[in-house]
Amino acid sequence: MHEVMRAESIFRSKPKVFFLSTLSLLLLVVFPLLFTHLRRAQASASRGDSICRVERKKFSHTLRLGGTTMAAHSFAVLAPRLEGAQVGSMVITKLAPAGSLVKKGDVLVEFDPQAQMKDYLDKKATYDSLVGQVAQKQADEDIARAKDDTALQQAEDDLKHAQLELQKNEIVSRIDAEKNQEAADEAQASLKQLKETYQLKRAAAAADIRILEIQRDRALEAMRYAQSNAAKMLVHSPMDGVVVYNTIWLGGRMGTVQQGDQVRPGLPFMAVVDPSQMEVRVELNQVDLLKVHPGMHAKMHLDAYPGIELGATLEDISPLGHNGDFSETVRVFAARFSVQGSDPKLLPDLSAALDLELGSEDNALVVPRQSVEFDSGDPFVWVENAGTFEKRPVKVGPHNDTEVVVLSGLQEGDIIRRNAAPETASGAQS
Repeated sequence: MHEVMRAESIFRSKPKVFFLSTLSLLLLVVFPLLFTHLRRAQASASRGDSICRVERKKFSHTLRLGGTTMAAHSFAVLAPRLEGAQVGSMVITKLAPAGSLVKKGDVLVEFDPQAQMKDYLDKKATYDSLVGQVAQKQADEDIARAKDDTALQQAEDDLKHAQLELQKNEIVSRIDAEKNQEAADEAQASLKQLKETYQLKRAAAAADIRILEIQRDRALEAMRYAQSNAAKMLVHSPMDGVVVYNTIWLGGRMGTVQQGDQVRPGLPFMAVVDPSQMEVRVELNQVDLLKVHPGMHAKMHLDAYPGIELGATLEDISPLGHNGDFSETVRVFAARFSVQGSDPKLLPDLSAALDLELGSEDNALVVPRQSVEFDSGDPFVWVENAGTFEKRPVKVGPHNDTEVVVLSGLQEGDIIRRNAAPETASGAQS
């Protein structure tokens, strides 16, 4: 009985052993085949990347230019320069969001006006005080003038009375006659002195009043400056457009302004741009200067948004060049392209690439530019022949940044090496 049960258990375990053995055999056979297939696929892909076929197609001779987008119409928002005030920086209390659409007259930025309002009130108090001083001085002068006029009239009356007394000298005693004469002389001298001092007093009073008036006028101008400074704390947009922040230096960091930041007077920290009319400013190498002229068309691509493509027209080229960044002998010229069309993502200060079409050829033999190498100035390519690559001289024509037209030496369908051979790459020319 035990032997029967043992035999039955062995019979039942045989399918498991058979299955494990078959699985191991399959793994031993499939894994090497799979590994070999992957190796061949990788080798084929690597070979496909290193070779290419000569094609016959339309060739476009384009010139690639790099530049920066700008708005044709814009308004730079600067921190206001205050008149007659020594202010180190101003605090931003209100700010229009970046990228927001604004209309003419909308508030762009508001600075803290407390310092300017306090300065205005102080200047106004000084002006009001000087206005009162001028009025008081004028009233005092009017009183003094009236008093002097009365004294002058009294002196004239005294002189007339003394002159009447002189007419009695013929009938009065000698002593009375001398007294009358002395009284007349004294009255005449007093009148003369009063007339002379009268003009001096008026001139002195007018000078004092004029000094106060000058101080009053200066205080008025200072008050007006303070009032205009307070009005400058609120900046309105002079045009319709989009708000764009400038990257500036803020307290030890580079960034854009936020509410609560302090900015120095005259610092351009914001701009309002009209996105409906954009342009691209580029620097044109002197080697390519004779190839282009105003009116030529180009295709514009944005580096940040590769899917956007808009037309552009060359408007003008600067007649004066300047030294380039990489060489002092090669000069560059500023050029301006107007962008045809618009896009919500098209904003200022974006890097852009312009493909300027200089000409085209139909049905031309075209190869990658990196496939053409040079030996002592003569171009050649590596052509596949019976599983190996042989060096073949060619005659090349126009080229762009990626492709070269082959005039002779190759035929359509030839397989060539895409990249320069390692042993000749050092001698390749562009």
